[in-house]
Amino acid sequence: MMTDALQHVLPLVLSALWVTLKISALGIVIALALGLVVSLVIFLRVPILHALGNGYVAFFRNTPLLLHLFFLYFGLPRAFGILLSFETTALLGLSLLGGAYMAEAFKSGLSAIAPIQLDAAKALGLNRWQLVRYVLVPQALSYSVPALGANAIFLFKETSVFTAIAGTDITTVLINQISSVGHTDLNLTLLVLSYMGVIIPMAMLLHIIEKRVRHAEFGA
Repeated sequence: MMTDALQHVLPLVLSALWVTLKISALGIVIALALGLVVSLVIFLRVPILHALGNGYVAFFRNTPLLLHLFFLYFGLPRAFGILLSFETTALLGLSLLGGAYMAEAFKSGLSAIAPIQLDAAKALGLNRWQLVRYVLVPQALSYSVPALGANAIFLFKETSVFTAIAGTDITTVLINQISSVGHTDLNLTLLVLSYMGVIIPMAMLLHIIEKRVRHAEFGA
């Protein structure tokens, strides 16, 4: 009986896990890019934009992803007639939330750069773009690796909230299976294993990257 249930649900699990992986991977990449841009705007105190950047970070770091998803999925159609698919809603919500957390991580990395390096770069005649490209971004990335990795894992775990908008992610699919066919123990076990099967290798990979970055920078 349990074997039959497993054979029935396994294809659904693999398909739903792929959807979750796809959304989370794209969301993390977009969040990294958005966070880097926002952190640079704030660090360089670009007029007007730096205030908007601070507002964006404060808002999304202090409001739950669930609220963002509800607004995007249910609020936009009612208020503006904009109807988003499940995957678009999930990706947008995760990217906006992640961008705020990544911006904070990059800001800490930028703050760790010695001011004398910025003075030296200016003395060499580097313009703002060259300063960003050759001095700020490489070092900020190096300093921020641990925080960026932790944020990436956090964002993947946040995909469990997608069940609030009834999509095709792994959590929603398995909860629906419990509601429709039962086998609670089996489905919950598969859900835990699915997340562990992604998070543990991700954590190990990020640990290796962090060690290599530290070795390249400090030689130990």
